[in-house]
Amino acid sequence: MMTLIVLLVVLLLLVFFVVGAYNRLVTARNAFRNAFAQIDVQLTRRYDLIPNLVETAKGYLKHERETLEAVINARNTAVAGLKAAASNPTDAAAVAQLQGAEAALGGALGRLFALAEAYPDLKANQNMMQLSEELTSTENKVAFARQAYNDAVMNYNNARETFPSSVVAGMFNFAPAQMLEAAKPEAREAPKVSFT
Repeated sequence: MMTLIVLLVVLLLLVFFVVGAYNRLVTARNAFRNAFAQIDVQLTRRYDLIPNLVETAKGYLKHERETLEAVINARNTAVAGLKAAASNPTDAAAVAQLQGAEAALGGALGRLFALAEAYPDLKANQNMMQLSEELTSTENKVAFARQAYNDAVMNYNNARETFPSSVVAGMFNFAPAQMLEAAKPEAREAPKVSFT
């Protein structure tokens, strides 16, 4: 009789442990999905600003059609990458595709802004200045959202990988989450300033 009671208590403790670990994993997974949703909001805002920026620049950059088309194509690729990653943030390939698309878009926007510097009328255009300011503000919000997402991913992956939660994660197929890192290695380096 006593053995049966001890066995029952051990079984109940095991059930409580599994339920608790499962709930912690679900909570952590939902936290990083919510954090990705915040990135989604900011990137969508960014993608919505880009066509207006291109339209403003079009009148001034009539001979720079390739650059404008590259920005629009990179934007469209990034939108598709965002949709794929947003549908399943645990899909490492989708997150990697988004990172690549963001890198390409950043490069295309950089070329557009560098080109705009050569056109003083465009640089002084009020609409262009306002759109550039909004885009810069949105870039900052994306950076903060990316940081919050990466923190949530780290917490989830830690919960998923530490023992004894890793046993529960394996039983219920909790997949690892992919961090969203800086698109280009040079983006991690401090800019070099020279006054010569």
